[in-house]
Amino acid sequence: MTKECKQQFTLRISQANSTELVVILYEMLLIYLDEGEEAFRGGDRTAFREAIRKARGCLNELMNSLNLEYEPAPALLQLYLFCIRRLAVCEVRREDKCFAEIRKVIQPLRDAYAEVAKQNDQGPVMGNSQTVYAGLTYGRNTLTENMADQSANRGMLV
Repeated sequence: MTKECKQQFTLRISQANSTELVVILYEMLLIYLDEGEEAFRGGDRTAFREAIRKARGCLNELMNSLNLEYEPAPALLQLYLFCIRRLAVCEVRREDKCFAEIRKVIQPLRDAYAEVAKQNDQGPVMGNSQTVYAGLTYGRNTLTENMADQSANRGMLV
């Protein structure tokens, strides 16, 4: 994942509500699947394993956020466990076809949660985070970001 992509995710996470956080995790997972396929094609075993490890981390976070008392959490848990098993197969057999299978499961979930996120009018999960203003200023085609409220007391309120 590029530095710019990480910065975008960081900014989105700081301003996201609970449903948007799930969408972000799905998007990160899809990026790691792409990176795993790239590494496989390039013959880079270390990057291949690292992409699988990060994808597994996203899936673990998704599983840990489930409240199994409510539907459709048990069904989602089974889908996440299927994806983790497929990642293990990819790693052990050193093949990349499992990535496409996982993508077939995750992409529709990501799209569904993106639709639900549009209807979620709750505020950001993180309170007291910095406000970021972005716009085209002082330069041709240059995006600059300015932070507001740069006090020492920022981040999540406990």
